[in-house]
Amino acid sequence: MSRVANWAESAWNSWFRKDCHHRSFLGNFAIPFLFMIHPSTIDEIKNRIDIVEVVGDFVTLKRSGSSYKALSPFSNEKTPSFYVVPSKGIFKDFSSGKGGDAITFVMEVDGLSYVEALKYLAGKYGIEIVEEKQSDEALIAQNKRESLFIVLNFAKEYFEDVLHNSEEGKSIGLSYFKERDFTDETVKKFELGYSKELWDGLLNEAVNKGYKKELLSEAGLIVDKDNKTYDRFRSRVMFPIHNVSGKTIAFGGRKLSSTDKSAKYINSPETELYFKSKVLYGMYQGKNAIRKDDNCYLVEGYTDVISMHQAGIENVVSSSGTALTEDQVKLIRRYSENVTVIFDGDQAGIKASMRGIDLLLEGDLNVRAVALPDGEDPDSYARQLGAAGFRDYVAEESQDIIRFKTKVLLDETGNDPVKKAGVIKDIVSSITKINDPVKRTVYIKECSDLLGIAESVLISEQNKILIENRKGQKKDDPPMPLEMPPFPMEQDELVDSLDISKIIEFQERESVRVLVNYGKNKIQTRELQDQYLIDYFLNEADEIQFTNETYRKIVEVFQKKLREGEVIDGEFLLNHEDEDVRKTVIDLSAEKYEISQNWSEKYQIHVPREIEFLKDVTYSNVLRLKFRIVQQLIQEETEKLKHTTNEVEVDELLDDINELKKVSVEIAKILGNVLVG
Repeated sequence: MSRVANWAESAWNSWFRKDCHHRSFLGNFAIPFLFMIHPSTIDEIKNRIDIVEVVGDFVTLKRSGSSYKALSPFSNEKTPSFYVVPSKGIFKDFSSGKGGDAITFVMEVDGLSYVEALKYLAGKYGIEIVEEKQSDEALIAQNKRESLFIVLNFAKEYFEDVLHNSEEGKSIGLSYFKERDFTDETVKKFELGYSKELWDGLLNEAVNKGYKKELLSEAGLIVDKDNKTYDRFRSRVMFPIHNVSGKTIAFGGRKLSSTDKSAKYINSPETELYFKSKVLYGMYQGKNAIRKDDNCYLVEGYTDVISMHQAGIENVVSSSGTALTEDQVKLIRRYSENVTVIFDGDQAGIKASMRGIDLLLEGDLNVRAVALPDGEDPDSYARQLGAAGFRDYVAEESQDIIRFKTKVLLDETGNDPVKKAGVIKDIVSSITKINDPVKRTVYIKECSDLLGIAESVLISEQNKILIENRKGQKKDDPPMPLEMPPFPMEQDELVDSLDISKIIEFQERESVRVLVNYGKNKIQTRELQDQYLIDYFLNEADEIQFTNETYRKIVEVFQKKLREGEVIDGEFLLNHEDEDVRKTVIDLSAEKYEISQNWSEKYQIHVPREIEFLKDVTYSNVLRLKFRIVQQLIQEETEKLKHTTNEVEVDELLDDINELKKVSVEIAKILGNVLVG
């Protein structure tokens, strides 16, 4: 008998005629990534964190069965495909493919390193971090991003100290804040500071503390020009700019001297940490209020945000005087789909600020707008009216953005038909940015009344713009990747037309999926009343060589831990050193769809669930995999048969194929008798 025929007989004996055996379970696993934080601290953080709480600080979650869903914080999507599974402590974003645990989420959403994410979570849950004492040189020698965070935090503390403890800071900087009626609590809340009227005040202090000039330059704190090095910010009140988790990533500085010829405001340059197009001032301080009120006030400047907070209005952010960007719109949408744009009482300023409106509409936000009285801005008016009065004013005077924009632009046209035609095109162009066709229809009708133009004319103009937009879209956009179904396929015929290697990989996926999700579950077998599924799976899948490298690694970890006497499941692998393993475990653990409870509770219909048939599901998955492996071998041997003329080889190949077909038939019989769910 040939090698393949021997293998077929051996496979049959090992796959279907062996006894199960029981194992005891003990052991432990050392988690990697222990750079500067003690393992006990990491364990405490992981034990304390609630992934729903953590993710909920960054996106608005809505319950969906036993999971939570939201719009993806990583992509600009219209329908929620971001899921959090609290029972497994993981998230999965089907639009971007990202997934992981709470620590991974913080790293992804805020661009933090592993250590930075741990520190953020430790701070959130009040956990004291135990770490080795390090010198300033050692701190600077750490990875670049963390070094930048460290030096920016040093600068923030330096500016705060100058404001409160130097004569210049108190007489100039603190006096300015008091003139604006900022309380000590408000100054502390926003970590405001002051930069001395020195060319090298911060520079000298930083160098004396052990920070290198190169790092200060990369953080945007100093300027190298014409063989001179000096502070970027001098004689200015300082506004630290935070990321959404509260770390300082940049600064804005306002000049106070009337003789200073430089710009009124200067900001940090873009760095590895700071991209102004992705940041909104006040988002860190206001995100919880935005989510709670389900509305975001959008204003222009730093002091507008701060004054409104002091007045008790915290759901407010600022674009810091720059044009609104798509990334900023996405940031708002993480916390609310409703935004109210608050314009200063200056007609020219209102028109100039209109440019970002279309982006808000394009981002599927519900947009309203309000103009404050002449001469007022959010800073002054919030202080004047207080929280309740300001909210009442906005509620009474705000309008949907299309109506608001139409009225503002019409006021400038007078009786000029050319200008009016331009306004019509501008308004209709804004309406086309709205993705919902029903909303577009409502706005078209409303604008028809406001503009005194027939609705059909506006619809015609709208259609022209929509057609032009579609023509401009790329025709060769790559198709969305297909996702494998979340449950085992019941009919093998559905995949017969596919490449056999792809079918095998799919069956490997299904086999490993059950292992990852239910490895610790106990099942009943003839041999053992209570056997761990992992033990049963590995016994049935013995001698199978997984073709997918990542699936093979996952199975090998299960095997290794079981030999050590420890029962694990997918959660254990979330800390695996291999990124592909971690990502695959998340993919296999998260399900996009869930059977509604209405079927059983409301309609009294019992829908069988996979967990009720774990033994059969596991067995049939492994059996299908074996069936496909045998089919692949038959294909390979048949292909060899086509290209050989040697009679001995022909006989051997025919024997091989015959034996393999016998195995295939036996497996097929068993598959036909296996009942799954």
